[in-house]
Amino acid sequence: MSSRMMHSSESLADECQRLHRHPSAEAAPPVLSRFVVDVSGDSAEYADRLRSILSPALRLGRTADFEADSVPVDDVPDWFVAVSSPDEELLVPGFASDGRDGYTDHTAGRPWELQNWLYRFDPDDDSRGWQWWDVTKVGPSRVHVWVDSWGESFFGCQDLLWAAHTSGAARVAGPTVQPSAAWAAETVDGIDAP
Repeated sequence: MSSRMMHSSESLADECQRLHRHPSAEAAPPVLSRFVVDVSGDSAEYADRLRSILSPALRLGRTADFEADSVPVDDVPDWFVAVSSPDEELLVPGFASDGRDGYTDHTAGRPWELQNWLYRFDPDDDSRGWQWWDVTKVGPSRVHVWVDSWGESFFGCQDLLWAAHTSGAARVAGPTVQPSAAWAAETVDGIDAP
């Protein structure tokens, strides 16, 4: 039986730091989980979009009242609000719309609604089986998304797949467990955070 990923205010703060600054190789766990993402467009723009939705979610995980019916969405990018809404009147950019379709094809699941997605970042919700680690560029239109899954090869990551697809992925494969040395070898070509 696998252990559950435990989140806390401190672990969410650590994720925020890694989101905006490449972590040191010395801080890496022995293994990380890797997703291979083929992007439609520029890999650096893709990484910026992915970070732009994870950043407010991780902040909300540290500050929001998850006992309330909803959490504030003021800092969530408009395009992610639109793609995560059942309101068909909202303008959804092509990359996000294509990503929504890719997600439903990949997972055979329904699109995520924004509040349901954000509630996955509640530290008391143990269904998010990953912690953000890094994103690295491995080609003009390919990135690797790295997460800490406590060494588990099977973990709750539908929320991450939603973010990865709607940020502009043409295809997402994984996760696969890799030695952290594989991530460290790629950080020299990493995608700098803004």
